[in-house]
Amino acid sequence: MSGGSLAGAGIGLRLPHVQQILAAGETDIPWFEVLVDNWLIEGGLNKKMLLAMSERYPLVLHSVGLSLGGQPLLDFDYLQQIKILKQETGALWYSEHASFSGNAQLTVPDLLPLPYTEEAVSHLSQRIIQVQDFMGERILLENVSTYLSCQFNEMTEGEFIAAVAKEADCYLLLDINNAYVTAKNLDQSMQAFMDVIPVERVKQIHLAGFHDKGDFLLDAHNHPVDEKVWQAFECFVAQNGPIPSMIEWDNNLPPLERLLQERAIAAEILLSTQGTVSTSSLAREHHFKGAPCA
Repeated sequence: MSGGSLAGAGIGLRLPHVQQILAAGETDIPWFEVLVDNWLIEGGLNKKMLLAMSERYPLVLHSVGLSLGGQPLLDFDYLQQIKILKQETGALWYSEHASFSGNAQLTVPDLLPLPYTEEAVSHLSQRIIQVQDFMGERILLENVSTYLSCQFNEMTEGEFIAAVAKEADCYLLLDINNAYVTAKNLDQSMQAFMDVIPVERVKQIHLAGFHDKGDFLLDAHNHPVDEKVWQAFECFVAQNGPIPSMIEWDNNLPPLERLLQERAIAAEILLSTQGTVSTSSLAREHHFKGAPCA
């Protein structure tokens, strides 16, 4: 569906749900996000099914494997595969994370945050520019969850993301769950982060569930969206308009019907910002309090 556009609430496309979605014919799901790493690995997910999905729905691409903020040279073979996949599926854009995954000596299975320094702003921005030059378009940069603060930070995370977006001239993927997890783990103000994000650059929003480990929150993508995250989401779109938003659920994957219940809440909240409905009834049914925005 090259040339399409995004609106409303989508979901992340996961293998256990693909056959059911294709068999259903038309659905109420307006678009899907594809985690490209699932499709690029040898013996990975069925590309024919992905192409069949692309004929019916707008897609966007998302990846976790580039180590965009790392020190090693960017993997342009990896990016070439993403570029080809984007062309084949007509995907509307490609997003990555403001993070690194180790170095030449050590690769870690997680998305590690960068220090929030001027040097890191320059480093990450230059690598984003290289990727954008290669892809021939702007990419989306996503904020990640954080569990420890860096003693060398020279600015806040929000200031860092804003500075990188300006210097690299890229778009943003705002993960509201990640912002909440970070704020709780570091005892910081989530609102302070949200207030400095350049809204005009935000093209997509992620919503997900975390795992409360007691001492900290783990960005596990294995639970429903938390009430506080719904609150922050409703406040953000009420103030800034209905930005395309989606539900991420990767672990302990529920039946498609349960995932669509989460999507319906997001869709209802987005509709409420357009004046289509006056209140978010689905959200209220899920015990959302609708507290005033800060």
